[in-house]
Amino acid sequence: MSPEETAILALIAAAKPGRTIDPTQAARAVYVGEDQDGWRRHLPSVRQAAIHLARKGQISIYCKGKIVDPNGFKGVYRLGAPGKSMACQHNEAL
Repeated sequence: MSPEETAILALIAAAKPGRTIDPTQAARAVYVGEDQDGWRRHLPSVRQAAIHLARKGQISIYCKGKIVDPNGFKGVYRLGAPGKSMACQHNEAL
């Protein structure tokens, strides 16, 4: 399992029930370095890890509160436990 997958699963597990996480949280969690914006380089790998986990049914990818197909979503997205569509709710801790 990649560091990005591990971070995504840990953050979702730590979130309050019914809450989603922002992918930037996972990127920040795996980034090691001093560059204030260095975590941004991890966003593509976080997206790929999220797609992989969603295809396996371990998480769901949400856009505008609805579960989307991991094979073809665009735009802003959030990550959460697999299940029914929910309103996108921000996790309080970034």
